[in-house]
Amino acid sequence: MATSRRGGVSRRQFLAHGAAGAAASLAAPAILRVAKADSELVIGEGEHRFRVFHQWPQLPERFQWQTTHGVAIDRDGFLYIIHEGRADLTDHPSIFVFDPQGRYVRSFGSQFQGGGHGIEVREEAGEQFLYVCAYQQVKAFAKLDLQGNVIWEKRAPIQAGMYAAGEDSDPQKIWGRDRFMPTNFAFLPDGDFLLADGYGSYYIHRFDKDGNWRSCFGGPGDGKGKFDTPHGIGIDARPGREPSVVVCDRVHHTLQVLSPQGDHLQTLEGFGLPANIDTWQQWLVVPELYARVSILDAQHRVVVQLGDDSQRIKADTKHQIRGNEQAWQPGRFVHPHDACFDADGNLFVAEWVRNGRVTKLQRLT
Repeated sequence: MATSRRGGVSRRQFLAHGAAGAAASLAAPAILRVAKADSELVIGEGEHRFRVFHQWPQLPERFQWQTTHGVAIDRDGFLYIIHEGRADLTDHPSIFVFDPQGRYVRSFGSQFQGGGHGIEVREEAGEQFLYVCAYQQVKAFAKLDLQGNVIWEKRAPIQAGMYAAGEDSDPQKIWGRDRFMPTNFAFLPDGDFLLADGYGSYYIHRFDKDGNWRSCFGGPGDGKGKFDTPHGIGIDARPGREPSVVVCDRVHHTLQVLSPQGDHLQTLEGFGLPANIDTWQQWLVVPELYARVSILDAQHRVVVQLGDDSQRIKADTKHQIRGNEQAWQPGRFVHPHDACFDADGNLFVAEWVRNGRVTKLQRLT
């Protein structure tokens, strides 16, 4: 997947190590219940203290997680979770909705099974919509209403001039820099949005509000506007700042800060496979696949690292912990893949673990 490792680990390497026994693990339903024993578990420090509720959503018994990937919150506090899903389970939903108490509400999105990845809620003229992208054999991005009805669905922007023939009409499960493997969205103030082709071309594409391609920037390289797995992306429009684009350049273990046009402004180092970002008030959160969630202040300084188990996870070279829930430790993360704030500053963290896990971190004031 990646052309340059720089001491990092690609998602394909994670999968290679974790493939043994995966079929047996996925075949057994993973019934998630509220972990009541966690209610007195508190992590963090200072004004960043959180009560931990691992496996917070209550998934009905008829469903099973198949590697949780993304989380998003709507204005009413409903949580939307997308998992990668299995391509052979074509009738199983890939998107699940939970109310503010963690109770199951509805599910949909079977068309993304086997490739579900990024999910965001966006408000447009007072109405809310879901933006979803999927990689692997799906290779698509779509706009849905909150009930799961498709507004539009798009595939590779062939007009960008970087993709193999058929990526927009007959996508196959083929990886490479000439393939379209979208991972996450960011929404610009003017109504356009950005889509990171994080596992494919490594370009960041700009689209108008109707999903029509406009331009792109980035591509593979060693930094300063070039990337090695630009997996996560977001807009940093915190108070007192000019809006900037933050790209999680995952294999380089950095965040790149860019202008909305793609001009490099700053590189932030010291992360462990950063996967995505979100903001709330003056804070920016970064889930890191190397077993922690970092919060940065307005000056891009790390003020707290939550659930840090990075040393143990890095030492687990065969990635046995990922598939063994008995090895997961209370208050510590395994592979945070996405995180989002709600309106009150609570955090929801989705982890890239075999049978899925979504943790609620309830902010203490």
